[in-house]
Amino acid sequence: MASAPRLLLVLLAAAAAAVGPCAGRGGGRVDLWPMPASVARGAQTLLVSKGLELSTAGSGGYADGKGILKEAFRRMVAVVELDHVINGSYPRGSPVLAGVRVVVRSPSDELNFGVDESYKLSVPATGNPLYAQIEAQTVFGALHALETFSQLCNFDFNARLIELHSAPWTILDKPRFPYRGLLIDTSRHYLPVPVIKSVIDSMTFSKLNVLHWHIVDEESFPLQIPSYPKLWNGAYSYSERYTIDDAIDIVQYAEQRGVNVLAEIDVPGHALSWGVGYPSLWPSATCKEPLDVSSDFTFQVINGILSDFSKIFKFKFVHLGGDEVNTSCWSATPRIKSWLIQHGMNESDAYRYFVLRAQKIAISHGYDIINWEETFNNFGDKLDRKTVVHNWLGSGVAEKVVAAGLRCIVSNQDKWYLDHLDATWEGFYMNEPLTNIYNPEQQKLILGGEVCMWGEHIDASDIQQTIWPRAAAAAERLWTPIEKLAKDARSVTARLARFRCLLNQRGVAAAPLAGYGRSAPSEPGSCLSQ
Repeated sequence: MASAPRLLLVLLAAAAAAVGPCAGRGGGRVDLWPMPASVARGAQTLLVSKGLELSTAGSGGYADGKGILKEAFRRMVAVVELDHVINGSYPRGSPVLAGVRVVVRSPSDELNFGVDESYKLSVPATGNPLYAQIEAQTVFGALHALETFSQLCNFDFNARLIELHSAPWTILDKPRFPYRGLLIDTSRHYLPVPVIKSVIDSMTFSKLNVLHWHIVDEESFPLQIPSYPKLWNGAYSYSERYTIDDAIDIVQYAEQRGVNVLAEIDVPGHALSWGVGYPSLWPSATCKEPLDVSSDFTFQVINGILSDFSKIFKFKFVHLGGDEVNTSCWSATPRIKSWLIQHGMNESDAYRYFVLRAQKIAISHGYDIINWEETFNNFGDKLDRKTVVHNWLGSGVAEKVVAAGLRCIVSNQDKWYLDHLDATWEGFYMNEPLTNIYNPEQQKLILGGEVCMWGEHIDASDIQQTIWPRAAAAAERLWTPIEKLAKDARSVTARLARFRCLLNQRGVAAAPLAGYGRSAPSEPGSCLSQ
């Protein structure tokens, strides 16, 4: 479709007129984001009890020892109430929803990759007492169900009560892909811990489940590494750092919300900041990256980092980068050039040697590896079979990766790079990870996708409005069954506009749909018309 801001403003104005002042109150549209796999509903309006209860009767072995479910329920109630004063009176005979009964079948609360995230959500229209019912194999499916339930509820300004419209509801749901990621970059600009946590919170509203933490790069090294304590000398300043305890706290915060944290160190390029604390990692004082391939110390440091990572980042994968490696420093440094000659290598051979040696170190610490696609493009047949290739340069790569029998994550920059402000939400929505991949076994090798919030022009002041709502458009592509996805992005405009307004109401600074990424409202008007 045409991406002109004027056309989108016309569509949004029409959407606002269709929605009216009571978005989500029924009518012909289901106002949920992302769209569930299966939805059936009725026409009854329920009132929601001021003292909405959580019941876990029937959950069997699930004890909620970490408080994951209890805390998720508390957060759900908070985003439903939105700090409104709920002090209305219930009319006699009105159906009142007393609580939510959650049945979790698995006793495990470990957030492993590929964990069952499916759920069934039922909201009856009759009964005394009335309870919504959630059934999930794991607590993480139940978290998604609570998010969906929250989107069924609205504050009624006349009654000063929470209402739930269109009951009875029966929703069956599960994700299309197991990997639904968002990258943040804390090297180009430091992001304070509360900002990272706010991003994690916002991810859960559209059911994204992997925070890819691009922690370090050539510009700064903000993370404490106990094995090599001088590495964070490469931070921008004394205060723009993360301690190990900060990192553990972020990981635990994310896990409580069903989000895994993928840690990245990008080697051998993008690593100039490492040498601030350990100058011997540089090829020379005047030629400072990539990391010195000829030195065992380089790999000792990588081993120390990954050893420390293994105590913090429990996700199955670690990201080792491997992109944009300019190897000219190696040949320009006499001692490294001699090493190359001694080992019968040219620069390209040394690049491959470095990546494969780093992979072996990561595997020794129990990780599967993710590398940016240049490693596949240059020596894909040499990569360890545990490698996941992270596509970013463009289209057509994923089909080659899976044809070679390797797994792939899609982040093609023309569609899913959030720092590209001219990349429209329509493009985010229509970007299909399985393009030209028809073999079912090869389709299984596409783990999912990731939208990337690179930080050159992003910091705490503008990160959320640059992420949202475009990331939500990709989130539906990654969650919703393909047969339920819109063939034309224009048909979901009103629903995404409502979700964007919902994010704003929940304190997430999501930008208007109209215009390009991070645009401001063009004129006075309803949130729904922007």
